[in-house]
Amino acid sequence: MAEQQISLLPFYKGWDTYQELLIKAIEPLSLEQLSLRAAPQLRSIGDLATHIIGVRAGWLYYTLEKGDEHLVSLASQPARSAAELVNGLEATWQVIQDALNHWTIADLAELVHDTDENGEDQTYTRQWVIWHLIEHDLHHGGELSFTLGMHGLTGITI
Repeated sequence: MAEQQISLLPFYKGWDTYQELLIKAIEPLSLEQLSLRAAPQLRSIGDLATHIIGVRAGWLYYTLEKGDEHLVSLASQPARSAAELVNGLEATWQVIQDALNHWTIADLAELVHDTDENGEDQTYTRQWVIWHLIEHDLHHGGELSFTLGMHGLTGITI
């Protein structure tokens, strides 16, 4: 019997809200505010947002084979304005939503392959990659929010 096609988005409800909160925190920032850091050796607010976008783009394009060349170009762009960062978050989020709308529960168990920085083959399930993107968003989004708060700016309010 064929598996009924249902959207996986409801299973990841909450991630979409976090995406909106991340955008809301970044959208009003000036270039000067995007350059703020928690400490000199740590990433700036803009660098953290760029890192979130770049990691999403890399996993989506190279490992999950979703999106196009424009998506992967987001991973290597230099420092950007808040509007460009929001565009990157929205572009990567659209690819995530499209994938979750088309994959089945069985698709989440499918193995995908990547090559690490040492040239070693790595194997993951699609489910693991999605979880990794969620935990990565939360980790670095928290770091971004903390840095905003340190400088008297509004962070991510959950």
